[in-house]
Amino acid sequence: MFIPIILAIVTIFSVVFALKKKQPIFFALPVVAILGIVVVKIAMVPMPFWETIQFIFDLRG
Repeated sequence: MFIPIILAIVTIFSVVFALKKKQPIFFALPVVAILGIVVVKIAMVPMPFWETIQFIFDLRG
């Protein structure tokens, strides 16, 4: 429940700053935040990082 709230706050602030400063680079901030959370969640798995990545992609088929 904590992560969606943080992502919502980051998204709101990035949209406000992008519209205020007129710099569209701020729209990339929520995407970067989501990717950061994904990397942290993968790193929390008690397996080596590369094996975890291979396992995730092997689940598709």
